[in-house]
Amino acid sequence: MERKKISVMIPTYFEEENVVPIAEAVINQFQTKLANYDYEIVFIDNCSQDKTREKIEQLCKDNKNIKAIFNVRNFGQFNSPYYGICQTTGDCTIPLCADFQDPVEMIPVLVNYWEQGYKIVCAVKKTSKENKIVRLARSIYYKLIKKMSDVDQIEHFTGFGLYDKSFVDVLRNLDEPVPFIRGIVAELGFKKIEIPYEQQKRRAGKSSNNFSRLYDAAMLSFTSYTKTPIRFITFFGIFSFFLALAGFIACGVLDAFGFMESLRFIYVIEAVMLFSGINLAAVGVIGEYVLSIKNKVTKRPLVIEERRINFEKQEKNHLN
Repeated sequence: MERKKISVMIPTYFEEENVVPIAEAVINQFQTKLANYDYEIVFIDNCSQDKTREKIEQLCKDNKNIKAIFNVRNFGQFNSPYYGICQTTGDCTIPLCADFQDPVEMIPVLVNYWEQGYKIVCAVKKTSKENKIVRLARSIYYKLIKKMSDVDQIEHFTGFGLYDKSFVDVLRNLDEPVPFIRGIVAELGFKKIEIPYEQQKRRAGKSSNNFSRLYDAAMLSFTSYTKTPIRFITFFGIFSFFLALAGFIACGVLDAFGFMESLRFIYVIEAVMLFSGINLAAVGVIGEYVLSIKNKVTKRPLVIEERRINFEKQEKNHLN
């Protein structure tokens, strides 16, 4: 009987302190708990400027089961991991953070559920060792997006889990220039199961996550999977119009009786500031949707490779 092959895809960006330990930890799982499976580890680096690439190159030299893709520049937190998943060749693929926040010990657990017939195994953060304020903010965000989304979003799912080859094949054929894997998993309807885990603290190095990256993730999920913000603006605009109309009628009546003379200037300023704020907020939200549309119709490649290591020529999977 042919041995099944499991792919572990690890995206990197300034992870020089973590790439060697994470590779060793993954290999140890296959040697001790998954000895009946073949494996490959695919690193995809988003143009790190430290020693990350140097260390990955050495790992590839020492172990032909370790492969690498080096991007010509940083293509962002969504494109690079998605592209990396699509370049794997295993019967299933496990995306894994290089910083050990995704527990390596979960790999055999994910594989066990896969063998039970689940095409997608979603690892969900039920608890976390991250900052409590950050955790609270994330919880509020997930509940909001789940409430407003057109599909049943998975709370505290970051993309960590296991994807069957059949699902990976679907990902390769999707025409998504800025793919949001968390939403895609929830949307496509493959047989899946959610299993809890505790997210660990970052082992070493500094996270590249910042407000801008978190904002990008939030806006991508909102514009891709919800209509609520744009509809809220529409209804709020209608409500504001009738409120303003009633206000102007009331001001006209009061002015006719001489009550508005001393307050007219203040009311004008208040009205201008109020409706300017409403217009700016509305334009901002509409702009996010327009930006999302622009990204979808531009048809740029997900990433551009500088080079790859330990891949066979026929192993490159071209995306739409």
